[in-house]
Amino acid sequence: MGSKWYTNRWVIILLHTVCWAFIFSLPYLLRPSIDPQKASDFLKTKNLQYLIFINRAILVCLFYFNAFFIVPRFIYKRKFWAYGILLVSLFIVVLIADWAAFSFLITGFSYKIKNFFSFNTFPILFILASSTAYKMINDRVKEDRLQKEKENENLKTELSLLRSQVSPHFMFNIMNNMVALARKGSAQLEPSLIRLSSLLRYMLYETDAKVSLQKEIEYLQSYIDLQKQRFGNHVTIKSCMQNVDKDYEIEPMLLIPFVENAFKHGTGLIENAEIDIELTAKNDMLYFNVRNKYNDQFEITFHNQLAVVQSVSNKSDHREDPKDETPGIGLANVKRRLNLLYAKNHSLLINKKNGWFTISLQLNLH
Repeated sequence: MGSKWYTNRWVIILLHTVCWAFIFSLPYLLRPSIDPQKASDFLKTKNLQYLIFINRAILVCLFYFNAFFIVPRFIYKRKFWAYGILLVSLFIVVLIADWAAFSFLITGFSYKIKNFFSFNTFPILFILASSTAYKMINDRVKEDRLQKEKENENLKTELSLLRSQVSPHFMFNIMNNMVALARKGSAQLEPSLIRLSSLLRYMLYETDAKVSLQKEIEYLQSYIDLQKQRFGNHVTIKSCMQNVDKDYEIEPMLLIPFVENAFKHGTGLIENAEIDIELTAKNDMLYFNVRNKYNDQFEITFHNQLAVVQSVSNKSDHREDPKDETPGIGLANVKRRLNLLYAKNHSLLINKKNGWFTISLQLNLH
């Protein structure tokens, strides 16, 4: 993840310099004008500006010393008594430094300790409080940024894993289709393999980022066509996926698990099996509905299904393909991907009623 411009080292130094220049210029900007003839003798003292500069330099050093040395070692470690003792020591050190600078630069005036506390107590406490707040806020921002980067990396890793899981699951079902066609000695095997080749090309080379919705529709239609070849007239398959009002983009292979699920659980030993698929996209919204008939009687256990199917296959030229025993990662996969990629920009409803299993997805494509 690229760093923001304001995290650049030289930008930070420049911002700190500007802030200090503004803070130290405020007394000059806000002070009332004074007639030089009425100014006190002390204000006319030679080297007074040097003394003021040294005092401010001490405050700047105190700010960064407190922020980068004292706070991490005492505040963060909850050594408050040691921190209090250190603050008292700092006052004494600053007092000695101020006295030494005054004695060296100012002549004709005696140094008064009470004046030091009168004029420096509030600035020192303000600098210490400001540097403590600065350090804690800065560290919190860095921690939040690092946490966000970790979460983004984790999401990328999880999405890559979820996407990688789609392909094997899809191939598992498709190869079952090819096996079924081969068993029947169907002339449709060759065109089915050609169509499978185009599907694989899409999966391998066009799913690294978002794809156009039209390509995803073509991908779904190819899959549906393969299933039509497999089941022929034994399953009624209705699909309508052409009502798209403009070019949209969508995460690749996001919709296929719904269709796979319909063919997995809506075929086999189901009377008048039917699968309906409808997709429309208008006004930046995708509406995707998949429904299939189901029969709970034959979904109790896989082994009972397999025994019945094998019995039927011995008495009929048409061989019904049993459902695969694997529970499938399709729906769980796509739910997780939707939550990661579209968050609150989607609505997924799953309904099982009156012999129909229905999935309705609304997706904000904007």
